[in-house]
Amino acid sequence: MESVKQKFDEYAQEAKAAIEAATSPEVLEKIRVEFLGAKKGRLRDLQSLLGKADPEHRPALGKLFNEVKTAVTACYDEYKKQLSAPKTTAAGLDITLPGAVPRLGNRHPLTQTIDEFKEIMGRMGFTVASGPEIEDEHHNFEALNIPDDHPARDPLENFYLATAETAAGGPLLLRSQTSTVQIRVMEQTEPPIRIISLGRVYRPDTMDRTHSCMFHQMEGLMIGESVTMAELKTVLRLFAQTYLGHDVHVRFRPSFFPFTEPSVEVDMSWGDDWLEIGGAGMVDPNVLRSVGYDPEKYSGFAFGMGVERFCMRRHNIPDIREFYTNDVQFLQQF
Repeated sequence: MESVKQKFDEYAQEAKAAIEAATSPEVLEKIRVEFLGAKKGRLRDLQSLLGKADPEHRPALGKLFNEVKTAVTACYDEYKKQLSAPKTTAAGLDITLPGAVPRLGNRHPLTQTIDEFKEIMGRMGFTVASGPEIEDEHHNFEALNIPDDHPARDPLENFYLATAETAAGGPLLLRSQTSTVQIRVMEQTEPPIRIISLGRVYRPDTMDRTHSCMFHQMEGLMIGESVTMAELKTVLRLFAQTYLGHDVHVRFRPSFFPFTEPSVEVDMSWGDDWLEIGGAGMVDPNVLRSVGYDPEKYSGFAFGMGVERFCMRRHNIPDIREFYTNDVQFLQQF
């Protein structure tokens, strides 16, 4: 009888140890079959020992058998409940639930447009240059052949910084055009030059569907010994058709800018209307002289185009103010 009791004790200890070591419901089910299976398993082996015991010992051994079986079954049920329960952190988070897919943001449509501009112009051999948004009058006006009495220098037409001055005492302002970058590049670089500059510019314009007091420009500059107006028109047409498609029409109208001669306004078709997208022209000889270039040897063209208007044309956006309202539903379209 003592040997049978010992086997009951060994069974109970091994069963509880195996149950508590289970790492998943699948593993626990295999342990149940091994220790508590009705048709086969170690419990069935223990039950067979009862038939071999002496008749006078069978009642006591039968009671012990039932107690062991009940204890192991209770241990199994309790551990099964623990394995099936949701796993929570100290904060009560159920870590077994499927994770929530994070909502990813989109790049702003203007950022996408700027990146695409860089890629298109890069294929034409233009490299990207940058410059400060806070400028002095020399780079924003004087080096661009804009005289003191020109309307573009009117304080009401610019954002001057009342508390900021250059080392020489001159006023500073938020740049009104990206043409300032071409001056800075030419001051430090010998021809040939083929660059673009993209960035924010600031003008106190009245806000409407096609104007903003802060917008983005792409400035282009090409300087060499035989640069022509025909090359300028070719570059702008190829650029517009690459970005907008071959059905876009571009036209050039005679105009005047202090820093280019001759100068043109560049328009593109938008349905039945034409939309001005920028200005361009051959770099004025005075601008070349201001940076130390010989205008008898070098020529070049420059252009400035509104990034927002190209983006509006492509995506059929009727109002430039949509770009700055931070409307998530609008921005999610891009």
